[in-house]
Amino acid sequence: MTYDDVMKLALERGFYFPSSEIYADAQAGFWEYGPSGVSLKNKFLELWRRELVRRDKMIEIDGSQIMSKSVFDASGHLASFADPIVRCKKCKATHRADKIIVEVSQIEIPESADLDEFDKTIVEKNIKCPKCNGDFENAKKFNMMFEVGIGPEGESAYLRPETCQSIFVDFPRIFKTMRGKLPLGIAQTGKSFRNEIAPRQSLLRLREFYQAEIEVFCNPAKLNDLGKFSEIKDTKIRIQIDDEIKSMTCKEAVDSQTIPNEFVAYYLGLLAEFYEKTGINMEKSRFRKLGDKEKAFYAEVAFDFEVETAVGWLELVACNYRADYDLNSHATKSKEKFAVMDGDEKVLPHVFELSMGIDRSMYTILEHSLREDKENERMVLSLKPYLSPIHVGVLSLVKKDGLAEKTDEIYLNIKRKYDVFLDHSGAIGRRYRRLDEVGAPYAITIDHQTLDDDTVTIRMRDSMEQSRIKISELDEKLSKETAFP
Repeated sequence: MTYDDVMKLALERGFYFPSSEIYADAQAGFWEYGPSGVSLKNKFLELWRRELVRRDKMIEIDGSQIMSKSVFDASGHLASFADPIVRCKKCKATHRADKIIVEVSQIEIPESADLDEFDKTIVEKNIKCPKCNGDFENAKKFNMMFEVGIGPEGESAYLRPETCQSIFVDFPRIFKTMRGKLPLGIAQTGKSFRNEIAPRQSLLRLREFYQAEIEVFCNPAKLNDLGKFSEIKDTKIRIQIDDEIKSMTCKEAVDSQTIPNEFVAYYLGLLAEFYEKTGINMEKSRFRKLGDKEKAFYAEVAFDFEVETAVGWLELVACNYRADYDLNSHATKSKEKFAVMDGDEKVLPHVFELSMGIDRSMYTILEHSLREDKENERMVLSLKPYLSPIHVGVLSLVKKDGLAEKTDEIYLNIKRKYDVFLDHSGAIGRRYRRLDEVGAPYAITIDHQTLDDDTVTIRMRDSMEQSRIKISELDEKLSKETAFP
């Protein structure tokens, strides 16, 4: 499926759409989830909690979206959280330096490269402004944080550019009150904000976006002393080595030093198992190790979990070994103590991070699940049943002869347990097609035979097969098929 196919589905079936789209001055980079998108996103997050947070006995918090200037001074964001930009001397249009270079010359320069490298390439390749063909000024850095004024005096603070900083500054309190033991995972979901220079392609680059982040605090002396590594040692992951993607088990990755230790491999394995259950085609996935100029300023070792889509390889999760960068920085700035006891040893924990982009994950799941069934002239969103925005459609064959009333009765009996769509109007074939396109795995049709023997027709989305089932058996059938794995 193409990006345009997914965009058409999103707009027509209520998955997502531009914010404030009725106004001409609506800013780019802000999108809103409709009913179908909210349902899919909530189920995705519930799966995330089941497969990562609860499985590994992590703790979840909900931090503030606005944080003090001191937080981002300590974290390094005020000094280092910036993108390279170039400005046209003629029309004054601003562009991301790395993006304009790759679009015109196909030369990829990491966004963290020295500014001189961008200037040199622009001159050598004679890259001009795409709007007016003018020359560019020298590249400079643009900090992407949104600054806000607090109170009548306008005291400076910032919208968080990532959700993890509240986890770091709250760590001493959380570890103490929850009687924490290393390794300890702390998770958080919520919105982050980045003043992107040129947001584009709907959910793929946003100024306001959702993240699901996990920070695992550990003793750096025990990275190969993880008792639970055996749980995922045979899990297959795909890792890009140089220009080749190799499939190997987590144990093979550690033994070959493709992944530096059991601790990192364990969480990459958990992440791979999770995404396989979302319905993403894992044969189109890879963990790509980032070079020194690609990785974030706080990361010692970094892997990006990427998935191939119609718009190219898309980063869904940043997996960063942040060492003690964050806790040490906040301890130094705040003068508070961040070291904790690990048995009889006092340590300043290191941190491994799984920073997940929820919006990009939503797009990828939709693209990988959407297919065209040409034989039956329909578009089908073959989502995993437990992720589908609508579990089942309840349809009356016709609205007369008491069928509408019987349909309403069945709907009322199951609507509190499942996501159900009630539909009395239109040709039954068109109603089936609409349910197929929004991803509903099942459709129940109430017909005249229902009034005689209390059975209904249940139709399967993917195969289009139909069978009769007793109304009394509906709950057992739906419960089994739509349950999380």
